[in-house]
Amino acid sequence: MSALIQLAMTFGMLSVLAVGGGTAVLPEMQTILAQRFDIDHTAFVHIYSLGQLAPGPNMMMVLVFGFQIAGLLGAGVVLLAFFIPSSVLCLAVGRLWNKIGERPWRRAVQSALEPIAIGLMCSGVYAVAKAAFVGPLTIGLGVVVFVVLLRSKVNPVYLILGAGAIGALLMHLTGAR
Repeated sequence: MSALIQLAMTFGMLSVLAVGGGTAVLPEMQTILAQRFDIDHTAFVHIYSLGQLAPGPNMMMVLVFGFQIAGLLGAGVVLLAFFIPSSVLCLAVGRLWNKIGERPWRRAVQSALEPIAIGLMCSGVYAVAKAAFVGPLTIGLGVVVFVVLLRSKVNPVYLILGAGAIGALLMHLTGAR
């Protein structure tokens, strides 16, 4: 099967499964990219981190996967396949949701979807953390960033850049991970 068709099918499926946002499909995306397109966990984490730092929606990072797999055309295919299906689905469901009004079962459906979305997002965070924490240094930096995030109002971008710089420096000096 052509790489472009595989990209379209893969990211189209992920688009429809992204209940609660793109973070919800990160574990599945990571697994599929490793199995079908030979993108290892380290490359996945690096591209995901780039998406977090870039301006705009963080899931624009999927274009980098498309580019890495099939060049500029691959990035275009992934862009359309990942964003169009979920956008059309959201538009259709949103219109239906407004027509339903305040019927009792609407709140029941909404209440049922909330823990599912939260669970899927947590699994996405776990998948990225599992691939990113490769040794004592990365674990230590992650804990420090987490504590600073909880106790201050520092912009997370500065923490990510700072932790990246400190981690790169320490890895270079010690050869540790």
